[in-house]
Amino acid sequence: MNEMEQISQPKVSFITVNFNGAPDTMNLLQTIFDNLRNICFEVIVIDNASDTDEFQLIRHSYPLVKGAHLPKNLGFAGGNNKGLEIASGDYLYFINNDTLLPKDAALQIQSMISFCEANPKVGGLSPKILYHTPRNLIQFAGSTPLTPITIRNKQIGHREIDHGQYDQIVQIPYFHGAAMFVPKTVIEQIGNMPTCYFLYYEELDWSNSITKCFQLFYFPAAQIVHLESASTGIGSPLKTYYITRNRIIFAYRQRKNSVRLLALSYLILVAFPMHLCLLLFKLKFKLAAAMVKGVWSACRRLMVVSHP
Repeated sequence: MNEMEQISQPKVSFITVNFNGAPDTMNLLQTIFDNLRNICFEVIVIDNASDTDEFQLIRHSYPLVKGAHLPKNLGFAGGNNKGLEIASGDYLYFINNDTLLPKDAALQIQSMISFCEANPKVGGLSPKILYHTPRNLIQFAGSTPLTPITIRNKQIGHREIDHGQYDQIVQIPYFHGAAMFVPKTVIEQIGNMPTCYFLYYEELDWSNSITKCFQLFYFPAAQIVHLESASTGIGSPLKTYYITRNRIIFAYRQRKNSVRLLALSYLILVAFPMHLCLLLFKLKFKLAAAMVKGVWSACRRLMVVSHP
């Protein structure tokens, strides 16, 4: 691509957050640099206080990468927001470091740009997301809204074999946090991701803010492959802690009046004891302890917010 073509083409800023995951991050970067030769783009890696400065390690292999090593782990939203401070693109593609782009990624990215340019009410897109093994197993093809009280929803197509049954563009209530393609103008109007969650639920909260003015879409013409839970582990205490904690915080922030009271009562007085007993029955004591800590942390935070 010559210089004039690059100037006339919208620029895409890939932003990914790394935490002790340099091998995964470099695998992602390899698929970006190999497959996007005809796209005007930049790549930003934020190293979220890894045990060693992995940003320098990554940049040694990929000198065109921008970014920083943070002295403190700012969480998912905080790391991505730091990337935003560096980004200069017209579109921001927030993408997990444990993902891979396909060989036709350039055409897919161009399709996303064209869709956004043709539809000014687009607040963002999430692609079809496939598991790494087996490759044709769907992780995400859209989702239903979270229920008002239980704060639960359904991932459409989850763990189904991909036969093209979810190849239609559909409006969705929320991004999938592993891949969010957002016009810069939307972020300038709505603001950055909320940082109160640290890990999990921030993309749902941010989606709610965006959909007050714009629309989100599942965009299956674009795909990524996701190594799910490679950084935290499936069913890990860390994940259990933050999912438990942040569901309560989300209910407080996103529900109002009597619905908020009902949601908090259900989550703390019904769902928590029920799931805790189940974990204890299964002798999963570390997960049970993480759940207790999550509820306690959320309640402490809500007490501070309620009594400034």
